[in-house]
Amino acid sequence: MKAIVTVMLKPGVLDPQGRAIGHALETLGFDGVGEVRAGKIIELELAETDAAKAQAAAEAMADKLLANTVIESYRVEVV
Repeated sequence: MKAIVTVMLKPGVLDPQGRAIGHALETLGFDGVGEVRAGKIIELELAETDAAKAQAAAEAMADKLLANTVIESYRVEVV
């Protein structure tokens, strides 16, 4: 099974990378872009065949390593 972990900064946490992307888009002439937030997507190929167990394993991985839960939130999707 594949698990897709999406990690984003929590609301209220400064996002300098997102701000730089937003500024670059504006410089390139893309008008009307509001706040930009940057994150990361991590794809995990798991040997687990049970979707619930794969979900739990990926969430444990995100909690322990993939996301800094103090400043980041994450979402796990098993496909």
